[in-house]
Amino acid sequence: MTVLDQLLAGIGEGKRRFTIYASDGHDERDDGADIEERFASRDVDVDYRTLPPGGPEPFVLIEEDGEFAGVFGARELRSLLEPPIVRPWKRTDVSEGYRVLFEVLDGTVFTALERRNLLAVSREIEDRAYRVGTGTLRVSFQTLSTFESQADAYRDLAAETGLDVHIYGLADWTPPEVPGITFHGHSNESIGRYWVLAFDGGSDATQACGLVAREQPDGYLGVWTSDPGTVRDVANELAATEREPTAG
Repeated sequence: MTVLDQLLAGIGEGKRRFTIYASDGHDERDDGADIEERFASRDVDVDYRTLPPGGPEPFVLIEEDGEFAGVFGARELRSLLEPPIVRPWKRTDVSEGYRVLFEVLDGTVFTALERRNLLAVSREIEDRAYRVGTGTLRVSFQTLSTFESQADAYRDLAAETGLDVHIYGLADWTPPEVPGITFHGHSNESIGRYWVLAFDGGSDATQACGLVAREQPDGYLGVWTSDPGTVRDVANELAATEREPTAG
């Protein structure tokens, strides 16, 4: 079992609960159905509570191990689940609400994630790396050919920062030479199943963050984390493929 497998199997020991509150004038289960579907996870329970008449708009209370972690309006939370996926350095800022959601759900393992969800989380990690401007960003999009559509954006990222960017993938495409980016083609099928980003935080370890997702028949099983030690383990797993021979 790889470090990436262990991460998906073992992270998120803290239990999270989402409680969806709505007044009698709302069908709280309709309000929360899409939220419950999005957070169908081994680490998240979803419950419903009815507010008295004249209460506030539906909202979601998030708890971890029985302790308060955050609260979002139900409408706001739904909008955050479909965040913009344009490159962060191509827009003026990243939604503060989405950053908060990223932190609140750190370490939660999610099932049936769509590619769009992974792109949104990837953009948040890329944005953090861009804002820090230094350090090492390691990325694996399963195959090198998958990265072809991302090459121009990452060329800009490398040119506009002092980041050391490493791209990994099964060696099915010959990438161009890009200043600031090192490509690592490999033949490790176990790593090739994963979509991975790991940013070490540069000189500030508190900025470290990472994403690990494994493709499944119904989508992706994924987790993101801001724990520096976990991010380091993920980065080391990718770096280990640099020493492996490429099939050819």
